[in-house]
Amino acid sequence: MTQREREILHWIEEDPLISQQELAERAGITRSSVAVHISNLMKKGYIAGKGYVLRNPSYAAVIGGVNMDIGGRSSAPLVAEDSNPGKVRMSLGGVGRNIAHNMSLLGIDVRLLTAFGDDLYAQKIAASCGELGIDISQALQVPGGATSTYLFISGSDGDMALAVSDMDIYEHVTPAYLQSRRALLDNAQLIVTDTNIPAESIAWLCDNMKVPVFADPVSTAKAVKLKPVLGRLHTLKPNRIEAELLSGVPITDEASLNAAADALLATGLRRVFISMGGDGIFAADHAGRVHVPCFKGEMVNTTGCGDASMAAAAWAYLEGTDLIGTARAALAAGAIAMESAETINPRMSAEALTARMGL
Repeated sequence: MTQREREILHWIEEDPLISQQELAERAGITRSSVAVHISNLMKKGYIAGKGYVLRNPSYAAVIGGVNMDIGGRSSAPLVAEDSNPGKVRMSLGGVGRNIAHNMSLLGIDVRLLTAFGDDLYAQKIAASCGELGIDISQALQVPGGATSTYLFISGSDGDMALAVSDMDIYEHVTPAYLQSRRALLDNAQLIVTDTNIPAESIAWLCDNMKVPVFADPVSTAKAVKLKPVLGRLHTLKPNRIEAELLSGVPITDEASLNAAADALLATGLRRVFISMGGDGIFAADHAGRVHVPCFKGEMVNTTGCGDASMAAAAWAYLEGTDLIGTARAALAAGAIAMESAETINPRMSAEALTARMGL
């Protein structure tokens, strides 16, 4: 589905009796062009018959961060208070966006709710999401706002020396904004949220959504937003340090790992997948638990492994996979992700995932 088709479908969802002329005026195109788009939507199965009878497509919603990452790497050891020759690179990032990107590669229809400004970075994000098939038609564009930006400088050895994070835009992802997108959220098969959005917005999701809510803690600093709502989450995917913070149990061995899982599940949390780095994933629910070792893979870049794992956990849920199958899918996705120099491995797919799992 193209971005224009998504836009027209969204307007039809809001008002099924809207005329083609009204759609043309909203879109700034001719009525005949609208007719072509509607014909395409009918051929693709999103509209059934006359009168804009809509079919409810199967989709997942992701709520979270979309960043423009700007990184500089010095060609020689950094010299303070001076200009350092090197390379500067820009790329799209953000936990929510990265998860949505991986989910799209896995064949999931994804709707991304986030906030961005009206600057050049926002245009780049919109263009990229359109190419990837990620629906941002109901994302929030803040007039005069600055799109979330992460700026970092690394030395010649690749180690980060300094970073500045400008993510104030996410304060606009309020409960009121989410309420305004209630129809989209209610009709999703599942919701994935990261903790870049405000704590009260996460609480609103957990209080109001009947569909499963998956949560990625992002970092120890932001993971605390999940503490009050653990019992209302369906799936949590923390790393070891985040699991320690949220459970209150220091993890030093298998016994303490089980104790941490016990503490998290005691809140009412349905499932937890604790990433143990090179030691695999410890998965637990109210029926059992399993510690699954990592899949083999060539390590090139581990930056996007966690985001890929969360996307695969969502994919596995939609496929009806059990606890161990979901853990294996998450590990397989992480293995595929780390084999690319890019944060998102373009070779990620459902076929690649099942092949890595040996299915």
